[in-house]
Amino acid sequence: MQRRTWALAPCLALALAIALPGAAVAEPVLRVGLVDGSPPCSYREAGVWRGLGVDLWNRVATLEEIPYVVSQWPSVRQMLEASREGKVDVAVGCINVSPDRLKRYRFSLPFQEDGLAVMVVKSRLDLGRSFLAALLTPTLLQLLGGYLLAIAVLTGITLRLEVRHHPATNGRRNSLRHCSKVFQVLATGPGSNTIVTTTRGNGIVILAYLVRIVSASLLVGYLTVNVAGEIQDRASGDIRSPADLRGRRVGVRSGTVSESLLKELNATSPGPRATIVPLKSISEGGDLLAERRIDALLGDNLQLSYLLLQEEAKGFLPSLALEGIRPESQAFAYAPALPEATTNRIDQAISALKRSGVVSELRQQATTRGNPQGR
Repeated sequence: MQRRTWALAPCLALALAIALPGAAVAEPVLRVGLVDGSPPCSYREAGVWRGLGVDLWNRVATLEEIPYVVSQWPSVRQMLEASREGKVDVAVGCINVSPDRLKRYRFSLPFQEDGLAVMVVKSRLDLGRSFLAALLTPTLLQLLGGYLLAIAVLTGITLRLEVRHHPATNGRRNSLRHCSKVFQVLATGPGSNTIVTTTRGNGIVILAYLVRIVSASLLVGYLTVNVAGEIQDRASGDIRSPADLRGRRVGVRSGTVSESLLKELNATSPGPRATIVPLKSISEGGDLLAERRIDALLGDNLQLSYLLLQEEAKGFLPSLALEGIRPESQAFAYAPALPEATTNRIDQAISALKRSGVVSELRQQATTRGNPQGR
């Protein structure tokens, strides 16, 4: 009798399916992995998960009506291994799709591209020295010298045209004092009505005004572009390429492509090795930089740009010495056994959110969320 009951079970299930065609099949609950300490991509604030990666996944899950539960992992590497072993269905974050990772893990449709960056810090005294050194450049001195020479020529012409108004004075000292007064008026502007009386003299005053306007525009443009750029370069120290990180104490988050880059440099480059300082979070790296316990901080460009805004608001003086190192796509990671139908739904949702501009909007919101001036 028991054998007959088991034999009839498939038939009963089929009959129920036919009798209840509208019965909905329960959506499986996905296990989603997250890593804390990676602002503005994924981090916890007052017990709530926030960030670009978190917000994007919430949009995808809402759009596709996917139920899920969240689990926290210590590092990106451990979370990726958990996805490969089937302990996590979807690893959420701004995960770099590097060539070695592409061989081992299964990824979603990329939602953005980002590279690595290097952050360093300079003291106010160092920046002051850099500013003075940047000012004493041949180009700036040539601009100032050209302006002063033009005013000197106009001063000589004014004295010749206004010889009646500027009679010869007795004594060399008085003559130099009189010439310097005319030079000062033409160079600064105020008092020009006291040094000329003729129409030609007024024409020289107008010409001096035009020289001041043009020269001021050139000087402002030079200071804005060239000097600011030179200050940034000098503030970055002598770090011109990733190879310059050798021999320095560099902070990186464990299990990231930044750590892999440093290990690769140490293994393939001759000379001193970079000292790898593991970090629990990017913000910890900012604190260590301020305390001069590390020489540089290596991480995703987006993360360090976000940290730069926060630390500048605190009076901290960091700068990005390098940007755009090894740009790579960023995506979520899938478990190998996750059904293709589910991954297709997630990929299609990501594609739709990218096309509609939602991903760019989420990126902007995540970047300005922690910036006091951006609120």
